[in-house]
Parts: sequence; C-alpha cells; structure tokens
Amino acid sequence: MKTVFKELKYLESQVKGDEKAEGIVDKLEETFELLRNKSGISQIVDGKKLSKVIRNIEYENNLAALQVELIKLQNWVHENNKRVMIIFEGRDAAGKGGAIKRFTQYLNPRKFRVVALPKPTDVETGQFYFQRYFQHLPNEGEIVFFDRSWYNRAIVEPVFNFCTKDQYQRFMKQVPEIEHALIDDGIIMIKFWFSITKENQEKRFKERMTNPLKHWKLSPVDQEAQKMWDEVTFYKEEMFSRTHTGYAPWIMVDSNDKKRARLESIRYVLSQLPYEGREDAAINLHHDPDIVERYHRRTHSEESNND
Repeated sequence: MKTVFKELKYLESQVKGDEKAEGIVDKLEETFELLRNKSGISQIVDGKKLSKVIRNIEYENNLAALQVELIKLQNWVHENNKRVMIIFEGRDAAGKGGAIKRFTQYLNPRKFRVVALPKPTDVETGQFYFQRYFQHLPNEGEIVFFDRSWYNRAIVEPVFNFCTKDQYQRFMKQVPEIEHALIDDGIIMIKFWFSITKENQEKRFKERMTNPLKHWKLSPVDQEAQKMWDEVTFYKEEMFSRTHTGYAPWIMVDSNDKKRARLESIRYVLSQLPYEGREDAAINLHHDPDIVERYHRRTHSEESNND
C-alpha cells in the first residue's frame, strides 16, 4: 500500500494543472485510503469485487461514527436521568434484531436493556395485557430496546388467533391512552416499523433455512408469514390508522437494504434527542427521508407492496 500511495503522489505531480486528471487522482486516493485498513485488505484477499468492498468499508466507517454518537447519547440519557424506550416492530425477517444489535454494540451494558419477551405464561395470560411489559419500562438514566412489544396484540395475535376479538378491540382502544400516559410521565418513546417487500422476506427466509447459523431464527410463525401476508397487511394498516398519533408516531424504515436501514434508523434516533456533543459529530446526523419517514397513508398504501 505504501508503494501505491507513493506512485499516486508522483502521478499527482505529473498531472498538476489538468483539472480532470487531478480529479481522477483524488478519487483514486480516496478509494485506496478506504482499502487501507484490515477489513478492506481481507475482503480483497477473499476475492470480493472492488465496488462491493468499497461499499462495505464505507458502511463500516459510517456505522462506527454513528456508534460514537450513540455512546454520547447514552451518557446524556444517564447523566440527565432520561427514560428512553425504542420499539422495533415489523414483519418477520425485516431486520429488527440486526438493527438493535448495531444500536447496542458498543453501549455500556449497565445503562441499557434489550427486551424480547417469549410467549406469555399461563399466569401472564390471565393478567392485564400490558402488565408484563410495564415491568420492563426504562428506569431513570436508561435506554430500553423492545424487539417486538405490546403491538403483538395488534397484528400477530389476531392474525394467528392468539387473542379474542374482544381482547383485540380492547387493546386497540387502550394503547393510545397508555402511550400518552407514559409520554406524559416523561418517557421518550420512538416506534419503528421496519418495512420489507414480500419478495425480500421470502429471500431472507430461504437464507435462514440454508444457513445453519441462522436456523434458530426460524419459527412456526415465520413459516406461515408468506401465506398470511395479506392478513398481516390488513391488521398492520388498522394498527397505523388507530395508533399513529402526534405524540407517538410510527416511524417507517425501508429495510429492504438492511445496512442502509441500520444507519438511517440510528441517525433518526440521534436527530431526535438534544444530547451533549451532537454539534461536534464527525458525521451527518440527518436521516435520509427516502429510507426513514413518519407514517402517512398515501405513501404506505397497498399499491407499494412494501411493508
């Protein structure tokens, strides 16, 4: 690599004054600078295409810079006794777990929790529906990431007959009031819906079936997800219509490209909280509106086939 940079410097001196040639040399220098780290060299050795290696390195660099900001955010939350809960919802294989992993990768484990509840026990089934979730709400100075949430009752449970019609209707009536009470009490709430096409969901399911490292992600519900696509869509639209509010809006994330979804969802969270040191960020904190946006019916209609 040292030899390459020496040659580039020589080339730069030879084309001085030729704007087009200087631009090409500058671009080459940027490209080789990206490839200079261990990850870039390793990927080239593995035979990956140069364009893909460059994209991967750019993603890794952007992610690392955003994770530095997440550490600042966590410190601000802790020092100011803030309570933050971030809900990750979406269809199966939409990339919720992968996004949470990147959010939390370098955070202090004493100051955050990830909540991914199993199916309710017999005792929990007889309780007030929200009761088992309430015990996992954030304490002062803490961020809690919900990998699915009480919104199971809005979609999964009615689709697969895990609740009665009365239980569903009661939930849909109660949830806006409960969220309003939590926010009024000082909790900062962000609700993400990770959106994916039917074709991409099928592709990811096939990958889970063939990759032994991802077998654990498969569940009986996953196997029915493609068959029940339209039913899920119906209840999803009902959920947005009845639970998208000014104080607790749904934030849509196009997760067909998982890496972009991770970066832009992190940017969205960082842009929403006035943490100390944000103005010194070494990376753009403005999310891409083509990837992350507030829900509105016209964009996220059935015609888009992307939900």
